[in-house]
Amino acid sequence: MTATSLPPSLKSTLPGRYYTDPAIFALEQERVFEELWFCAARSADLARPGQFRTVPVGRESILLTRAHDGAIHGFFNVCRHRGARLCTESEGEAKRTLRCSYHAWTYGLDGDLVAAPNLAKMADIDRSEYGLRKVHVREWLGYAWVCLAEQPPSFDQDVIGACTERLGDPRAVERYGIEGLELGRRIRYRVAANWKLIVENFMECYHCAPIHPELTAILPEFAGGYAAQYYVGHGAQFAASARGFTVDGREGAEPIPGLGAEQDRRYFAITIKPQVFVNLVPDHVILHRMYPEAADRTIVECDWLFTAGAVAGGRDLGPSVELFDRVNRQDFDACERCQPSMSSRVYADGGVLVPSEHHITAFHDWVRARLAG
Repeated sequence: MTATSLPPSLKSTLPGRYYTDPAIFALEQERVFEELWFCAARSADLARPGQFRTVPVGRESILLTRAHDGAIHGFFNVCRHRGARLCTESEGEAKRTLRCSYHAWTYGLDGDLVAAPNLAKMADIDRSEYGLRKVHVREWLGYAWVCLAEQPPSFDQDVIGACTERLGDPRAVERYGIEGLELGRRIRYRVAANWKLIVENFMECYHCAPIHPELTAILPEFAGGYAAQYYVGHGAQFAASARGFTVDGREGAEPIPGLGAEQDRRYFAITIKPQVFVNLVPDHVILHRMYPEAADRTIVECDWLFTAGAVAGGRDLGPSVELFDRVNRQDFDACERCQPSMSSRVYADGGVLVPSEHHITAFHDWVRARLAG
């Protein structure tokens, strides 16, 4: 059955090869992850001058540092001398400089070349010109976002605009004060599935009644098959019996101050393409970041963020964390069950989307447009 012969209630998905073909994944690395804004690290993970983190972005290793000027700087993790990887650890702390272990070329935390063996004999070398190659960095919502493109797209339009498009009000996400929240828990998941399957899963709730009993007990409307992301500005309302967004409906952590009445006892979800999910509830925020490794492998890092008082006060955050940890594991298990079938002859032309999933078509159109350049 072709897309043109489908009944109006069904729309076609991407063909199966979009989830398995290494050549398509390589093109996604180039035209999606290396050209758009990518949420790389939490700013608080680089709290002190000298702290650094290395992050995979597309085909590149990106080095983030907190310099003594207080700013986060981003660079390609490549020594300018002979191309050795400068920092081999995923995170660490340097006093004032970063030194390549191959030939001892040494760089400041701002990326400038500061020392090298026999550098005095090379007076014609511009230390800034031969410093680490920089990438664009923007801090927002308490995270460092990077863009590898020489001319980055509009951050306001692509990133902040995604929140406005979903919530209908550019100030709505700001009321949660995410940059001032503290990390209560972080879980890193290894998912044997294509990153697009994870995005599609997050965008719809047709699957919620079959596989998310804990979530639909707290958010009963999700049992009807329509996700909150199907509607602009809509937040799914808590069940009357639920006192908090927890695995058993008990009261959660202390509420985030400054929220409006329309945000109380409601759950909002935002997809910021290509690799961020933001989940908003009155007492915490859950933020997912995806790091695609291959056509069939994705790392998902999930942060649970609470008020400083909730984290420091010894409040039991377990029930809050457990709810979405279960949801994550249920979702990722479903994606992993789909991945092997993406290479089946039965799925060569793809599958179909039912009405409550029709909005995923916009994501598929976006993917095709990015790959077409």
